[in-house]
Amino acid sequence: MTRILVIGGGIAGTATALALHKAGFDVTVHEAHPDTAEDIGAFLTLASNGMRALAQLDASDVVTALGFPLRSMRVLDAQGGRLAHVPLGEADDALLRYRCLRRGELSAALQAEAVRRGIGLSHGARLVSVENGRDEVTARFADGSVATGDLLVGADGLSSTVRQSIAPGVQPVYAGQSVFYGYTRSAPAAENTGHITMVRGSSAAFGHAVSPDGETYWFARVGGDALPAHELAHPTPSRWREQLVALLGTDATPAADLVAASTDDIMATNATEIPPGTPWRSGRTLLIGDAAHAASPATGQGASMALEDAVVLAKSLRDTPDPESALALYEACRRPRVEHNTTASGEISRGTRPSSRPAGGPPPQRPGDDTLTAQLDWNRTLHAATGKAD
Repeated sequence: MTRILVIGGGIAGTATALALHKAGFDVTVHEAHPDTAEDIGAFLTLASNGMRALAQLDASDVVTALGFPLRSMRVLDAQGGRLAHVPLGEADDALLRYRCLRRGELSAALQAEAVRRGIGLSHGARLVSVENGRDEVTARFADGSVATGDLLVGADGLSSTVRQSIAPGVQPVYAGQSVFYGYTRSAPAAENTGHITMVRGSSAAFGHAVSPDGETYWFARVGGDALPAHELAHPTPSRWREQLVALLGTDATPAADLVAASTDDIMATNATEIPPGTPWRSGRTLLIGDAAHAASPATGQGASMALEDAVVLAKSLRDTPDPESALALYEACRRPRVEHNTTASGEISRGTRPSSRPAGGPPPQRPGDDTLTAQLDWNRTLHAATGKAD
């Protein structure tokens, strides 16, 4: 197996291409969007596990040139009282420190790095169908072009076309919250940078962080019915802002003032997830990232899990003698961990789990936490029999 097609040029797709290229495979990326889409999407946080995966791809410098680091997390109650102030991840290691950055800028930077390394990347390539053959897999695109390879990796996100070829009828499920994102440079009270503040509000979960140049990034997760599709297709930022200010204003926290000071760049989405147990592979086709295991954003692990996927997939293919065994190894390593994240994040969004981290306490263990460092270590071999690394 030498020729690999990656469908989707977002975070999961470009990271996977970087990993496969480093492992010696001939890889090309096919992205539906006509350009880098660096202005699309809100901000995200990369956790220490995601930053560790990037380090194995020799891409740390590319990412640390963006956004700003987060060393700690403050937790406030609905009255503005401090419940906790705790370190985030591996805060003492500058390479592995949490990072807050804009999603579109991260995707664009990873795409640029892929091109710099000589990886083929085509824009405007909207996938129409996938045909699995005995000896190769064929991707057909809307413009009539065709690409063939030994393996096709579907990294085409929540509404994955590749997933429909593997698991027809599987659709994202609403996870119980609508999520709003915004920015302001005129925050009512300046804060120090380097930490994120999480507010356990009476009507919504809210979080914000301040960049070194004084811009505040914020999000609000609001329970209830999903936002209608027509409202998402035709955004109404000013109305969303008014509704959020009224909702958040019942608490004695900074949340309402931060939203009120924001511009009309407010974005919204419905928190959704892919049901655990969805098939990930068929023949010479495999799903990764959100296409396989999208979770609500409550745990903040979506991008980091996708970066882990990239490294483990490349190592599985590199270290295992045949494709079927390699894909089975990859799935055995990844499914328990990512589906635990989907479940835990969904419970937080639906209000059946109070928090992904007890106030003042250490983060709960996830499946694979004890073996993750070894699995991601590029210089250690993954073994099919155990899924462990030497």
